[in-house]
Amino acid sequence: MNKLEADIRAMITQQGPISFETFMNLALQHPHYGYYRRQMPLGAAGDFITAPEISQMFGELLGLWAAAVHERMGAPGRILLVELGPGRGTLMRDALRAARVAQNFFSALELHLVEVNPRLREAQAAALYDSGLTPHWHASLDDLPEAPMIVIANEFFDCFAVQHYLRRDGAWHEVCVHINAAGALALAAAPLVTQGLPEPAPEGAMLEIGAGAHRAMYDLGRRIARQGGAALVIDYGHVASRSGSSVQALRAHRRVEVLADPGESDITAHVDFASLARAARAAGLEVAGPVSQRAFLRAIGIEARAAALMRRADAATAASIEAALARLIGHDPGMGSLFKVLGVASPGLAILPGFVAGDDDGQ
Repeated sequence: MNKLEADIRAMITQQGPISFETFMNLALQHPHYGYYRRQMPLGAAGDFITAPEISQMFGELLGLWAAAVHERMGAPGRILLVELGPGRGTLMRDALRAARVAQNFFSALELHLVEVNPRLREAQAAALYDSGLTPHWHASLDDLPEAPMIVIANEFFDCFAVQHYLRRDGAWHEVCVHINAAGALALAAAPLVTQGLPEPAPEGAMLEIGAGAHRAMYDLGRRIARQGGAALVIDYGHVASRSGSSVQALRAHRRVEVLADPGESDITAHVDFASLARAARAAGLEVAGPVSQRAFLRAIGIEARAAALMRRADAATAASIEAALARLIGHDPGMGSLFKVLGVASPGLAILPGFVAGDDDGQ
């Protein structure tokens, strides 16, 4: 039993069962033992690999996307380029390298990274050492300075804790974590009925609500509406809100039990893009998408970029580039359909690059 599990057990013993949302928050964000506070989750030696780690093309295209948005904003002389959850800094390193071709944009940039993990901050500093910009780190969005901004959030919103509700005996009950008769952490429905959830619903239905992600999008949206700018959200999830649990835990690229060894595995949930879009609109933003990652990356030129790289590569490198392209925009296997892209922008900003009517897949 690790220290965080001991603390959680003590909490349950003293106070009674805790909500699954509370458990997930502790497992991920506990100030001393939380997964995102101390682990090095990315890469082959970590627990998962994100798109920027698959190919430089991903970050490069997002850097050019940001430059195009800056131009559509009227090219303000000061713009914050913000990344939420920057991983090892790979995406931003590649984005800034590509963005150098847009001198007006690059010269206007202030680089801001929202990151709580000290080990990842060190990796980000190393990756961005020769980027030409000095990164500024923040623990939360609230710490960012007031200025127009362009925000990139790749695999950020899936990290928010979710609430689970079970339909039992004709009513909704919140799912909690308790200590069962065998002495193990286990899930159970709370006896109290939760009001205000969708009616009617079938017996045994599970409802997953990402209130934390919704609040974060609303807060970000209010800031963008006030200061001007845009944000790009890329994550795995679904376009329409749906029932059922999507929570999973990963360790060393393998699925593990969600309640086992809290703080040692990455616990995530699929992003409810419909909820994020509602939050953005409520904050006063215009919304583009969501579209599939495949449709978005194709629209901003990933196939042309891959072709250009392959023309200058040897056979082995060209094959690697082709495989990376297939992984980023492919259906099954691949991230092209599972991952979605949502764009939000301050009122009056022209339609964001990469979003076209009639996404052809991944819905």
